Amino acid sequence: MTGGEEPVLLHTAGRAAHITLNRPRALNALNHTMVRRIDEALTAWEHDPAVETVVIAGAGERGLCAGGDIRVVHDDARDGDGTASAAFWRDEYRLNARIARYPKPYVAVMDGIVMGGGVGISAHGDVRVVTERSRVAMPETGIGFVPDVGGTYLLALAPGELGTFLALTGAPVGAGDAVLCGLADHYVPSASLGQLLDELAELPAREAVARRSEPTPPGELAARREWIDPCFAADTVEGIVRRLLAHGDPAAKETAETLLTKSPTALKVTLASVRRARRLGSLERVLDQEYRVSCAALAIPDLVEGIRAQVIDKDRDPHWSPATLADVTDTDVERFFAPLGERELGLARSRSRSRSRSRSRDLDLDLDHGLGHDLAEPDIT
Repeated sequence: MTGGEEPVLLHTAGRAAHITLNRPRALNALNHTMVRRIDEALTAWEHDPAVETVVIAGAGERGLCAGGDIRVVHDDARDGDGTASAAFWRDEYRLNARIARYPKPYVAVMDGIVMGGGVGISAHGDVRVVTERSRVAMPETGIGFVPDVGGTYLLALAPGELGTFLALTGAPVGAGDAVLCGLADHYVPSASLGQLLDELAELPAREAVARRSEPTPPGELAARREWIDPCFAADTVEGIVRRLLAHGDPAAKETAETLLTKSPTALKVTLASVRRARRLGSLERVLDQEYRVSCAALAIPDLVEGIRAQVIDKDRDPHWSPATLADVTDTDVERFFAPLGERELGLARSRSRSRSRSRSRDLDLDLDHGLGHDLAEPDIT
């Protein structure tokens, strides 16, 4: 299925409709065309009675998706005015929200590399399958960016401070830790994926996955929580680093050293984003926040520099500005959360209106059946 020119391949098999990301040489990195194509497919299948399940997977052997096409973002931030990136994120984040609310089972085959935007199109689904080859991560702080695609929402829900740890370090996790952190649900050996896809054509999604699921292998993070939870509970990134260095566990010291290689601005904004996400509640509210943060990131030098160092020149030697955590002020951080006015993503507002219309329809039905009088009367003042 990797030979075609289309970046997204669509087909149906029995009761299942399949989305295959088809840029294996680019690790199936998402671009704007792919996001639109996926959204169009979900629209068509949502109203197709022949489709009971939607399945998303990646072409090739390396992974589902390594994230968004950040070379395009780099060029837009460096040479353009950022409007192309903002438009891409607007549609991408709306797709993330749609996946989370999709009315039919959405099965994500999270085999191999699943990072950044790949998490956004998989971990918001309701049936999320990992394998022994899965490597799941939100590595944005290493390129001067902040976890997005609803990643701060997902990580804010992880046990203890594991989500804060993953958001700040960008560390990839395997199947066991992905399940522990709430990024996946089921473990299926990669050798059984072919059988799983065949059975999804004939069986309800959860029944097919249950047939092929095996006990999830143990991860590594549970044993590390004795230092992760207390260290990453600090109120500031500087406090987290101090606690890690003082803890005594060699892994804690290594983690502190890792943090100090990341963008200081991205680290501080990421910590604030995850903490605020815990208070915001809904995915839509968090995506609205992430959109503000992402658009603000286009205006600082670290995003262009981080992508240059890690992806384009690959010298792995980014020169961050500001260069140290101490040089990033609270005011610097707060700018990332400033309202965008007419440019707001507005997902939370749209969902609120949708729910209000739904409640209105329900009330109309009650009134039609003579059941709504007691409900409606208190509103007449």
